[in-house]
Amino acid sequence: IGVGLVGFGLFFLLFGMLLYFDSVLLAFGNILFLSGLVFIIGFKRTFTFFFQRPKMKGTSFFLGGVVVVLMRWPLLGMLLEAYGFINLFR
Repeated sequence: IGVGLVGFGLFFLLFGMLLYFDSVLLAFGNILFLSGLVFIIGFKRTFTFFFQRPKMKGTSFFLGGVVVVLMRWPLLGMLLEAYGFINLFR
C-alpha cells in the first residue's frame, strides 16, 4: 500500500508540475507521498526522521512548502519543498 501511495504521489506531483503547477494536483500528490512514506517506514520512524535536531531546517522548509501549496501558492510552495528536500537528504 505504501509503495503505491508514494508512486501515485510522485505521479500527481509530476503531473501537477506538467500542467503549469496546478495546486490541486500538487496538494494531492504531497498528501499521498507523505502518507505513503508513513505506510512504508512507520509513523514513529517517519516522525523521528523528520524531527531530528540537525534536520529541523529542512523539515521546516519541506512541511512549510506543503502548507503553502495547500494554501494555493504552488510555485512558491514547490520551491520551498525543493529547498527543504535538499536540506533533508544531503
